[in-house]
Amino acid sequence: MVKLSKKKKIKKKRKGKKVSIIGTGHVGLVTGACLAELGNRVICVDNNEEKIASLNRGEIPIYEPGLEELVKRNIRAGRLSFTTNIKEGVNNSEIIFIAVNTPPKPDGEADLCFIEAVSREVAQTMKGYKIIVEKSTVPVETGKWISRTVKLNNKKSINFDIVSNPEFLREGSAVYDTMHPDRIVLGVGSKKAERIMRELYQPLDAPIIVTDIESAEIIKHASNSFLAMKISYINSIANICEKAGADIKKVAEGIPCDKRIGRDFLNAGVGFGGACLPKDLQAFVGITQRLGYDFELLKVVEKINRQQRELLVSKVRDVVWNIKDKTIGILGLAFKPNTDDMRNAPSIEIIQMLQKEEAKIKAYDPVAIPVARGILKEVTYCKDSYDTANGCDALVILTEWEEFKRLDLKKIKRLMKAPIIVDGRNIFEPEKMKRLGFIYKSIGRST
Repeated sequence: MVKLSKKKKIKKKRKGKKVSIIGTGHVGLVTGACLAELGNRVICVDNNEEKIASLNRGEIPIYEPGLEELVKRNIRAGRLSFTTNIKEGVNNSEIIFIAVNTPPKPDGEADLCFIEAVSREVAQTMKGYKIIVEKSTVPVETGKWISRTVKLNNKKSINFDIVSNPEFLREGSAVYDTMHPDRIVLGVGSKKAERIMRELYQPLDAPIIVTDIESAEIIKHASNSFLAMKISYINSIANICEKAGADIKKVAEGIPCDKRIGRDFLNAGVGFGGACLPKDLQAFVGITQRLGYDFELLKVVEKINRQQRELLVSKVRDVVWNIKDKTIGILGLAFKPNTDDMRNAPSIEIIQMLQKEEAKIKAYDPVAIPVARGILKEVTYCKDSYDTANGCDALVILTEWEEFKRLDLKKIKRLMKAPIIVDGRNIFEPEKMKRLGFIYKSIGRST
Protein backbone atom coordinates (compact mmCIF):
# COMPACT_ATOMS: atom_id res chain seq x y z
CA MET A 1 0.00 0.00 0.00
CA VAL A 2 1.25 3.48 -0.86
CA LYS A 3 1.35 5.54 2.31
CA LEU A 4 0.92 9.27 2.09
CA SER A 5 2.15 11.53 4.83
CA LYS A 6 -0.41 13.46 6.86
CA LYS A 7 0.53 16.60 4.95
CA LYS A 8 -0.04 14.88 1.62
CA LYS A 9 -3.42 13.50 2.71
CA ILE A 10 -4.61 17.01 3.47
CA LYS A 11 -3.37 18.29 0.13
CA LYS A 12 -5.07 15.43 -1.67
CA LYS A 13 -8.46 17.07 -0.97
CA ARG A 14 -7.74 19.93 -3.38
CA LYS A 15 -9.65 20.10 -6.65
CA GLY A 16 -7.86 17.70 -8.96
CA LYS A 17 -6.91 18.11 -12.60
CA LYS A 18 -8.38 16.24 -15.54
CA VAL A 19 -5.63 14.10 -16.99
CA SER A 20 -5.28 11.54 -19.76
CA ILE A 21 -2.37 9.13 -20.14
CA ILE A 22 -1.84 7.73 -23.63
CA GLY A 23 -0.03 4.41 -23.31
CA THR A 24 -0.51 1.94 -20.44
CA GLY A 25 2.94 0.41 -20.30
CA HIS A 26 4.99 0.48 -17.10
CA VAL A 27 5.44 4.26 -17.03
CA GLY A 28 1.95 5.17 -18.21
CA LEU A 29 0.10 2.83 -15.88
CA VAL A 30 2.10 3.77 -12.79
CA THR A 31 1.86 7.48 -13.59
CA GLY A 32 -1.88 7.26 -14.16
CA ALA A 33 -2.60 5.31 -10.99
CA CYS A 34 -0.46 7.61 -8.84
CA LEU A 35 -1.95 10.82 -10.26
CA ALA A 36 -5.41 9.38 -9.53
CA GLU A 37 -4.28 8.61 -5.99
CA LEU A 38 -3.40 12.30 -5.63
CA GLY A 39 -7.03 13.23 -6.34
CA ASN A 40 -6.98 13.83 -10.09
CA ARG A 41 -9.44 12.34 -12.60
CA VAL A 42 -7.35 10.17 -14.90
CA ILE A 43 -8.27 8.41 -18.13
CA CYS A 44 -5.68 5.92 -19.39
CA VAL A 45 -5.81 5.24 -23.13
CA ASP A 46 -4.36 2.30 -25.04
CA ASN A 47 -5.20 0.73 -28.40
CA ASN A 48 -4.81 -2.80 -27.00
CA GLU A 49 -8.44 -3.82 -26.37
CA GLU A 50 -7.55 -6.93 -24.38
CA LYS A 51 -5.27 -4.98 -22.05
CA ILE A 52 -7.88 -2.26 -21.45
CA ALA A 53 -10.59 -4.84 -20.71
CA SER A 54 -8.27 -6.49 -18.17
CA LEU A 55 -7.38 -3.16 -16.54
CA ASN A 56 -11.04 -2.22 -16.20
CA ARG A 57 -11.45 -5.47 -14.24
CA GLY A 58 -8.54 -4.42 -12.02
CA GLU A 59 -6.16 -6.99 -13.52
CA ILE A 60 -2.58 -5.70 -13.84
CA PRO A 61 -0.50 -6.86 -16.85
CA ILE A 62 2.85 -6.16 -15.16
CA TYR A 63 4.41 -7.03 -11.83
CA GLU A 64 5.00 -3.90 -9.76
CA PRO A 65 4.67 -3.89 -5.94
CA GLY A 66 1.69 -1.83 -4.74
CA LEU A 67 0.31 -1.09 -8.21
CA GLU A 68 -2.62 -3.51 -8.26
CA GLU A 69 -4.00 -2.16 -4.97
CA LEU A 70 -3.58 1.41 -6.22
CA VAL A 71 -5.41 0.73 -9.48
CA LYS A 72 -8.32 -1.08 -7.84
CA ARG A 73 -8.76 1.58 -5.16
CA ASN A 74 -8.89 4.43 -7.65
CA ILE A 75 -11.23 2.59 -10.04
CA ARG A 76 -13.63 2.12 -7.11
CA ALA A 77 -13.28 5.80 -6.19
CA GLY A 78 -14.14 6.82 -9.75
CA ARG A 79 -10.85 8.66 -10.27
CA LEU A 80 -9.28 6.17 -12.68
CA SER A 81 -10.69 4.66 -15.87
CA PHE A 82 -9.37 2.94 -18.97
CA THR A 83 -10.42 3.23 -22.61
CA THR A 84 -9.31 2.46 -26.16
CA ASN A 85 -10.93 5.68 -27.40
CA ILE A 86 -8.29 8.42 -27.65
CA LYS A 87 -11.00 11.01 -28.37
CA GLU A 88 -12.56 10.25 -24.98
CA GLY A 89 -9.21 10.76 -23.28
CA VAL A 90 -8.33 13.98 -25.11
CA ASN A 91 -11.71 15.67 -24.82
CA ASN A 92 -12.06 14.91 -21.10
CA SER A 93 -8.67 16.23 -20.01
CA GLU A 94 -6.60 19.38 -19.90
CA ILE A 95 -3.25 17.62 -19.47
CA ILE A 96 -2.35 14.83 -21.91
CA PHE A 97 0.64 12.63 -21.09
CA ILE A 98 2.25 10.75 -23.98
CA ALA A 99 3.69 7.58 -22.45
CA VAL A 100 3.95 5.30 -25.48
CA ASN A 101 6.85 3.01 -26.26
CA THR A 102 9.99 4.42 -27.92
CA PRO A 103 11.83 1.21 -28.83
CA PRO A 104 15.39 1.31 -30.17
CA LYS A 105 16.01 0.95 -33.89
CA PRO A 106 18.81 -1.41 -35.03
CA ASP A 107 21.27 1.51 -34.82
CA GLY A 108 20.22 2.33 -31.23
CA GLU A 109 18.30 5.49 -32.14
CA ALA A 110 14.83 5.80 -30.58
CA ASP A 111 11.89 4.95 -32.84
CA LEU A 112 9.46 7.87 -32.48
CA CYS A 113 6.71 6.60 -34.81
CA PHE A 114 4.29 6.05 -31.91
CA ILE A 115 5.02 9.55 -30.56
CA GLU A 116 4.24 11.06 -33.97
CA ALA A 117 1.06 9.02 -34.42
CA VAL A 118 -0.29 10.02 -31.01
CA SER A 119 0.64 13.69 -31.54
CA ARG A 120 -1.22 13.69 -34.84
CA GLU A 121 -4.32 12.07 -33.35
CA VAL A 122 -4.36 14.44 -30.37
CA ALA A 123 -4.14 17.42 -32.75
CA GLN A 124 -7.03 16.17 -34.86
CA THR A 125 -9.19 15.49 -31.79
CA MET A 126 -8.65 18.37 -29.38
CA LYS A 127 -11.31 21.08 -29.10
CA GLY A 128 -9.72 23.38 -26.53
CA TYR A 129 -6.39 24.32 -24.91
CA LYS A 130 -4.27 21.32 -23.96
CA ILE A 131 -0.92 20.70 -22.32
CA ILE A 132 0.77 17.85 -24.18
CA VAL A 133 3.40 16.23 -21.95
CA GLU A 134 6.32 14.09 -23.12
CA LYS A 135 6.55 11.34 -20.51
CA SER A 136 8.20 8.77 -22.76
CA THR A 137 11.98 8.89 -22.93
CA VAL A 138 12.77 10.80 -26.11
CA PRO A 139 15.84 12.37 -27.72
CA VAL A 140 16.43 16.10 -27.45
CA GLU A 141 14.39 18.20 -29.91
CA THR A 142 11.46 15.76 -29.88
CA GLY A 143 9.36 18.50 -28.27
CA LYS A 144 9.88 20.64 -31.37
CA TRP A 145 8.73 17.79 -33.61
CA ILE A 146 5.63 17.17 -31.48
CA SER A 147 4.80 20.88 -31.64
CA ARG A 148 5.28 20.89 -35.42
CA THR A 149 3.11 17.77 -35.85
CA VAL A 150 0.31 19.22 -33.70
CA LYS A 151 0.35 22.53 -35.61
CA LEU A 152 0.20 20.75 -38.99
CA ASN A 153 -2.75 18.58 -37.95
CA ASN A 154 -4.62 21.07 -35.77
CA LYS A 155 -6.84 22.64 -38.45
CA LYS A 156 -8.67 24.92 -36.01
CA SER A 157 -5.42 26.48 -34.69
CA ILE A 158 -6.33 25.64 -31.09
CA ASN A 159 -3.78 26.83 -28.54
CA PHE A 160 -1.59 24.24 -26.80
CA ASP A 161 1.67 23.86 -24.88
CA ILE A 162 4.34 21.18 -24.98
CA VAL A 163 5.97 20.09 -21.72
CA SER A 164 8.87 17.69 -21.18
CA ASN A 165 8.37 15.83 -17.88
CA PRO A 166 10.84 12.90 -17.83
CA GLU A 167 10.27 9.97 -15.50
CA PHE A 168 12.92 8.58 -13.15
CA LEU A 169 11.16 5.41 -12.01
CA ARG A 170 12.91 2.21 -10.97
CA GLU A 171 11.08 -0.98 -11.78
CA GLY A 172 10.24 -2.76 -8.55
CA SER A 173 9.80 0.55 -6.69
CA ALA A 174 8.02 2.62 -9.35
CA VAL A 175 4.98 3.44 -7.20
CA TYR A 176 7.16 4.63 -4.32
CA ASP A 177 9.39 6.62 -6.70
CA THR A 178 6.36 8.37 -8.19
CA MET A 179 4.88 9.28 -4.83
CA HIS A 180 8.24 10.25 -3.26
CA PRO A 181 10.33 11.75 -6.09
CA ASP A 182 13.83 13.15 -5.56
CA ARG A 183 12.88 15.93 -7.98
CA ILE A 184 10.32 16.74 -10.66
CA VAL A 185 11.72 18.10 -13.93
CA LEU A 186 9.48 20.35 -16.02
CA GLY A 187 10.65 21.57 -19.41
CA VAL A 188 8.16 24.26 -20.36
CA GLY A 189 7.64 26.93 -22.99
CA SER A 190 5.09 29.13 -21.19
CA LYS A 191 4.25 30.41 -17.73
CA LYS A 192 0.73 29.01 -18.07
CA ALA A 193 2.00 25.48 -18.64
CA GLU A 194 4.43 25.84 -15.74
CA ARG A 195 1.65 27.01 -13.37
CA ILE A 196 -0.71 24.15 -14.30
CA MET A 197 2.01 21.49 -14.02
CA ARG A 198 3.14 22.88 -10.66
CA GLU A 199 -0.46 22.61 -9.43
CA LEU A 200 -0.66 19.01 -10.66
CA TYR A 201 2.43 17.97 -8.70
CA GLN A 202 1.90 20.26 -5.68
CA PRO A 203 0.61 17.44 -3.37
CA LEU A 204 3.94 15.60 -3.67
CA ASP A 205 5.80 18.48 -2.00
CA ALA A 206 8.95 17.63 -4.00
CA PRO A 207 11.64 19.91 -5.47
CA ILE A 208 10.60 21.12 -8.93
CA ILE A 209 13.26 21.95 -11.50
CA VAL A 210 11.92 24.14 -14.30
CA THR A 211 13.91 24.35 -17.53
CA ASP A 212 13.44 24.85 -21.24
CA ILE A 213 12.11 21.78 -23.06
CA GLU A 214 15.45 20.77 -24.63
CA SER A 215 17.28 20.82 -21.27
CA ALA A 216 14.62 18.59 -19.68
CA GLU A 217 14.94 16.11 -22.55
CA ILE A 218 18.72 15.92 -22.09
CA ILE A 219 18.42 15.57 -18.28
CA LYS A 220 16.73 12.18 -18.73
CA HIS A 221 19.31 10.67 -21.08
CA ALA A 222 22.23 12.25 -19.23
CA SER A 223 21.00 10.87 -15.89
CA ASN A 224 20.52 7.29 -17.10
CA SER A 225 23.81 7.31 -19.01
CA PHE A 226 25.60 8.50 -15.89
CA LEU A 227 24.06 5.66 -13.85
CA ALA A 228 25.11 3.16 -16.51
CA MET A 229 28.62 4.64 -16.38
CA LYS A 230 28.65 4.29 -12.58
CA ILE A 231 27.78 0.58 -12.81
CA SER A 232 30.44 -0.12 -15.44
CA TYR A 233 32.98 1.88 -13.42
CA ILE A 234 32.41 -0.16 -10.24
CA ASN A 235 32.57 -3.38 -12.29
CA SER A 236 35.94 -2.29 -13.67
CA ILE A 237 37.14 -1.60 -10.12
CA ALA A 238 35.78 -5.01 -9.07
CA ASN A 239 37.94 -6.75 -11.66
CA ILE A 240 40.99 -4.85 -10.39
CA CYS A 241 40.13 -5.79 -6.79
CA GLU A 242 39.93 -9.46 -7.67
CA LYS A 243 43.35 -9.41 -9.30
CA ALA A 244 44.88 -7.45 -6.41
CA GLY A 245 43.35 -9.55 -3.61
CA ALA A 246 41.08 -6.68 -2.45
CA ASP A 247 37.36 -6.81 -1.62
CA ILE A 248 35.03 -4.78 -3.85
CA LYS A 249 32.40 -4.59 -1.11
CA LYS A 250 34.88 -2.80 1.16
CA VAL A 251 36.03 -0.54 -1.66
CA ALA A 252 32.42 0.32 -2.55
CA GLU A 253 31.85 1.08 1.13
CA GLY A 254 34.71 3.59 1.14
CA ILE A 255 34.03 5.40 -2.14
CA PRO A 256 30.58 6.88 -1.32
CA CYS A 257 31.79 8.34 1.99
CA ASP A 258 32.87 11.16 -0.28
CA LYS A 259 29.61 13.13 -0.26
CA ARG A 260 30.09 14.05 -3.93
CA ILE A 261 29.62 10.43 -5.03
CA GLY A 262 26.90 8.51 -3.14
CA ARG A 263 26.33 4.75 -2.64
CA ASP A 264 23.59 4.01 -5.20
CA PHE A 265 24.67 2.07 -8.33
CA LEU A 266 28.01 1.04 -6.80
CA ASN A 267 27.16 -2.67 -6.68
CA ALA A 268 29.50 -4.86 -8.68
CA GLY A 269 28.02 -7.78 -10.60
CA VAL A 270 27.02 -8.96 -14.07
CA GLY A 271 26.09 -5.45 -15.19
CA PHE A 272 22.96 -3.49 -15.93
CA GLY A 273 19.94 -4.53 -17.96
CA GLY A 274 16.27 -3.61 -18.22
CA ALA A 275 14.46 -1.26 -20.57
CA CYS A 276 15.99 2.06 -19.54
CA LEU A 277 19.76 2.08 -19.04
CA PRO A 278 20.80 0.05 -22.13
CA LYS A 279 18.30 1.81 -24.41
CA ASP A 280 18.97 5.31 -23.08
CA LEU A 281 22.74 4.80 -23.19
CA GLN A 282 22.60 3.72 -26.85
CA ALA A 283 20.20 6.53 -27.70
CA PHE A 284 22.35 9.17 -26.00
CA VAL A 285 25.46 7.97 -27.86
CA GLY A 286 23.45 8.31 -31.08
CA ILE A 287 22.18 11.77 -30.11
CA THR A 288 25.70 13.03 -29.38
CA GLN A 289 26.99 11.64 -32.68
CA ARG A 290 24.20 13.42 -34.54
CA LEU A 291 25.20 16.63 -32.76
CA GLY A 292 28.81 16.12 -33.89
CA TYR A 293 30.37 14.75 -30.67
CA ASP A 294 31.91 11.29 -30.35
CA PHE A 295 31.12 10.25 -26.76
CA GLU A 296 33.78 7.54 -26.50
CA LEU A 297 33.43 7.25 -22.72
CA LEU A 298 29.85 5.99 -23.01
CA LYS A 299 30.84 3.51 -25.74
CA VAL A 300 33.34 2.01 -23.30
CA VAL A 301 30.61 1.87 -20.61
CA GLU A 302 28.54 -0.29 -22.95
CA LYS A 303 31.55 -2.51 -23.77
CA ILE A 304 32.36 -3.08 -20.07
CA ASN A 305 28.76 -4.06 -19.44
CA ARG A 306 28.91 -6.76 -22.14
CA GLN A 307 32.24 -8.02 -20.79
CA GLN A 308 30.72 -8.68 -17.35
CA ARG A 309 28.50 -11.38 -18.88
CA GLU A 310 31.54 -13.02 -20.45
CA LEU A 311 33.39 -12.77 -17.13
CA LEU A 312 30.58 -14.63 -15.34
CA VAL A 313 30.65 -17.47 -17.87
CA SER A 314 34.43 -17.71 -17.55
CA LYS A 315 34.01 -18.08 -13.77
CA VAL A 316 31.62 -20.99 -14.35
CA ARG A 317 34.18 -22.53 -16.70
CA ASP A 318 36.92 -22.09 -14.09
CA VAL A 319 35.05 -24.14 -11.49
CA VAL A 320 33.36 -26.87 -13.57
CA TRP A 321 36.19 -27.26 -16.13
CA ASN A 322 34.18 -28.36 -19.20
CA ILE A 323 30.73 -26.78 -19.42
CA LYS A 324 29.49 -29.31 -21.99
CA ASP A 325 26.85 -31.67 -20.53
CA LYS A 326 27.06 -30.01 -17.11
CA THR A 327 23.77 -29.05 -15.42
CA ILE A 328 23.86 -25.39 -14.44
CA GLY A 329 21.19 -23.99 -12.14
CA ILE A 330 20.24 -20.32 -12.59
CA LEU A 331 18.70 -18.35 -9.72
CA GLY A 332 17.13 -15.14 -10.99
CA LEU A 333 15.99 -14.31 -14.51
CA ALA A 334 14.58 -10.77 -14.31
CA PHE A 335 17.12 -7.98 -14.78
CA LYS A 336 16.58 -6.89 -11.16
CA PRO A 337 14.50 -7.99 -8.15
CA ASN A 338 10.84 -7.04 -7.61
CA THR A 339 9.97 -7.09 -11.31
CA ASP A 340 9.16 -9.62 -14.02
CA ASP A 341 10.92 -7.51 -16.67
CA MET A 342 13.22 -9.57 -18.87
CA ARG A 343 14.21 -6.79 -21.28
CA ASN A 344 18.01 -6.84 -21.69
CA ALA A 345 18.28 -9.06 -18.61
CA PRO A 346 21.85 -10.36 -18.13
CA SER A 347 20.36 -13.85 -17.65
CA ILE A 348 19.38 -14.05 -21.33
CA GLU A 349 22.87 -13.56 -22.72
CA ILE A 350 24.52 -15.65 -19.98
CA ILE A 351 22.16 -18.60 -20.43
CA GLN A 352 22.60 -18.46 -24.20
CA MET A 353 26.39 -18.46 -23.82
CA LEU A 354 26.19 -21.48 -21.51
CA GLN A 355 23.86 -23.25 -23.93
CA LYS A 356 26.27 -22.54 -26.77
CA GLU A 357 28.80 -24.61 -24.80
CA GLU A 358 26.10 -27.33 -24.49
CA ALA A 359 25.23 -26.88 -20.82
CA LYS A 360 21.89 -28.15 -19.51
CA ILE A 361 20.03 -25.25 -17.87
CA LYS A 362 17.63 -25.29 -14.94
CA ALA A 363 16.23 -21.96 -13.80
CA TYR A 364 14.02 -20.28 -11.22
CA ASP A 365 12.76 -16.73 -10.65
CA PRO A 366 10.02 -15.75 -8.17
CA VAL A 367 7.92 -13.88 -10.79
CA ALA A 368 9.64 -13.75 -14.20
CA ILE A 369 9.26 -17.35 -15.41
CA PRO A 370 6.08 -16.73 -17.49
CA VAL A 371 7.90 -13.96 -19.39
CA ALA A 372 11.14 -15.96 -19.64
CA ARG A 373 9.38 -18.92 -21.28
CA GLY A 374 8.78 -16.79 -24.35
CA ILE A 375 12.45 -15.79 -24.60
CA LEU A 376 14.65 -18.62 -23.36
CA LYS A 377 14.12 -22.06 -24.89
CA GLU A 378 15.42 -25.49 -23.86
CA VAL A 379 15.44 -24.44 -20.21
CA THR A 380 13.94 -26.51 -17.40
CA TYR A 381 11.93 -24.05 -15.32
CA CYS A 382 11.75 -25.00 -11.66
CA LYS A 383 9.24 -24.42 -8.85
CA ASP A 384 11.78 -22.99 -6.36
CA SER A 385 15.47 -22.57 -5.57
CA TYR A 386 15.84 -26.06 -4.07
CA ASP A 387 14.26 -27.72 -7.10
CA THR A 388 16.76 -25.78 -9.22
CA ALA A 389 19.77 -26.82 -7.12
CA ASN A 390 18.80 -30.49 -7.13
CA GLY A 391 21.35 -32.42 -9.20
CA CYS A 392 23.23 -29.33 -10.43
CA ASP A 393 26.95 -29.21 -11.12
CA ALA A 394 26.95 -25.49 -10.31
CA LEU A 395 24.47 -22.85 -9.16
CA VAL A 396 24.65 -19.33 -10.67
CA ILE A 397 22.97 -16.31 -9.03
CA LEU A 398 21.95 -13.59 -11.50
CA THR A 399 19.28 -11.56 -9.65
CA GLU A 400 19.54 -10.44 -6.02
CA TRP A 401 16.04 -11.45 -4.85
CA GLU A 402 15.67 -11.28 -1.08
CA GLU A 403 14.53 -14.91 -0.88
CA PHE A 404 17.87 -16.03 -2.33
CA LYS A 405 19.70 -14.27 0.51
CA ARG A 406 17.73 -16.40 3.00
CA LEU A 407 18.39 -19.79 1.39
CA ASP A 408 19.09 -22.83 3.57
CA LEU A 409 22.60 -23.25 2.22
CA LYS A 410 23.18 -26.57 3.98
CA LYS A 411 20.14 -27.98 2.18
CA ILE A 412 21.35 -26.47 -1.12
CA LYS A 413 24.72 -28.19 -0.63
CA ARG A 414 23.08 -31.58 0.01
CA LEU A 415 20.99 -31.29 -3.17
CA MET A 416 23.82 -30.37 -5.54
CA LYS A 417 26.15 -32.77 -7.32
CA ALA A 418 29.02 -30.50 -6.35
CA PRO A 419 28.92 -27.57 -3.87
CA ILE A 420 29.72 -24.86 -6.43
CA ILE A 421 28.11 -21.40 -6.43
CA VAL A 422 28.97 -18.59 -8.84
CA ASP A 423 27.44 -15.45 -7.36
CA GLY A 424 26.93 -12.75 -9.98
CA ARG A 425 25.41 -10.37 -7.42
CA ASN A 426 27.69 -10.82 -4.37
CA ILE A 427 24.81 -11.70 -2.03
CA PHE A 428 26.88 -14.05 0.17
CA GLU A 429 30.09 -13.58 2.16
CA PRO A 430 33.09 -15.59 0.90
CA GLU A 431 34.30 -16.61 4.38
CA LYS A 432 30.89 -17.99 5.35
CA MET A 433 30.63 -19.95 2.09
CA LYS A 434 34.11 -21.37 2.63
CA ARG A 435 33.17 -22.50 6.16
CA LEU A 436 30.07 -24.21 4.74
CA GLY A 437 32.26 -26.12 2.29
CA PHE A 438 31.27 -24.38 -0.94
CA ILE A 439 33.49 -23.57 -3.88
CA TYR A 440 32.35 -19.97 -4.15
CA LYS A 441 33.11 -17.42 -6.86
CA SER A 442 31.81 -13.86 -6.74
CA ILE A 443 32.57 -10.56 -8.50
CA GLY A 444 35.50 -8.44 -7.36
CA ARG A 445 36.38 -10.43 -4.22
CA SER A 446 39.47 -12.60 -4.03
CA THR A 447 38.93 -16.16 -2.78
